[in-house]
Amino acid sequence: ILQDGSTSMRVGDVTPDRWQRSTAWLRTFAEALSWSQERVALALFAYRPAPQVRLTSDPNAFFFFLDYLQDEPPFRLEDDTSWDTNIQEGLHWGLRMFELDEELYGRRRSAKAFIVISDGQDWGEEVGTAIARARDYGARVYVIGVGTTAGGIIPDVPPQRYREPYPAIHSALDRQSLRAIATAGGGQYHELGTDRDDA
Repeated sequence: ILQDGSTSMRVGDVTPDRWQRSTAWLRTFAEALSWSQERVALALFAYRPAPQVRLTSDPNAFFFFLDYLQDEPPFRLEDDTSWDTNIQEGLHWGLRMFELDEELYGRRRSAKAFIVISDGQDWGEEVGTAIARARDYGARVYVIGVGTTAGGIIPDVPPQRYREPYPAIHSALDRQSLRAIATAGGGQYHELGTDRDDA
């Protein structure tokens, strides 16, 4: 699972915001798994990926992440690197996790897939390259969009001494780009509803 943690995921156009809507769905997803055959890995990404859980069949590791990071992304608003949605870096990390698992335990015959949860990404050559690598490896790329096309304003960055306040920035769901990523990845595109699954 590749979870977008960029600043735009703090927008409140879904309940209570895009990040918390995503983590609520992740909890529902994890609770639905049997954890007997499935193995799950998790990474966050903004400008760079931040691995959280390596491939595991232990649900405790996954729920540990959800318990401590369900309220907001770990990337700080005031950090410039939190403002990018770099899906290709997340895919590169995911492929590396598959490769490392093979080095340790050998090639497994089970199906492989990426689930990308994001509010958007401009299509670019590097994204296409990452998707091609995933397909060559035999992994499909599924995409789950979170947010609305009406969008909302990204929360204000904390004021800093001697710097002008940041202008208000509007963010909307980039459905077209996310759908294109899913299509190129051989997967499907879905969207989360506007209300939490546990509401």
